[in-house]
Amino acid sequence: MKEEDKILKKIGTENPFRVPDGYFENLTSEVMNRLPEKEKLTAVQTEPTIWQKVRPWLYMTAMFIGAALIIRVASSEHTPSVERMAADDTETEMEYINMAVENSMLDDYSLYVYLADSDAE
Repeated sequence: MKEEDKILKKIGTENPFRVPDGYFENLTSEVMNRLPEKEKLTAVQTEPTIWQKVRPWLYMTAMFIGAALIIRVASSEHTPSVERMAADDTETEMEYINMAVENSMLDDYSLYVYLADSDAE
């Protein structure tokens, strides 16, 4: 604390930054005087072209078509196709047949005779 007190005595507590008298009162007028003059534009209303009228509708249509395509592509990967389902069913059926044949305790000839008799009926 003693060092801070010594420094404050040397420097003082007064704000060293000063603004000239009347600076903020004249600031707006001075800035406006220094700006270059702009030509005043007359308000001329022109009829929008066909492209300007159609463009928002065209963009919106393209957005919806894109969204529909993305949804269709994304959803087709999750839904199995008919061919894939048929292959899965055939594969599952063959697994059950193979399990039944292994557990039946029949040799190949006896199994053939059994299947031939059941087809004849």
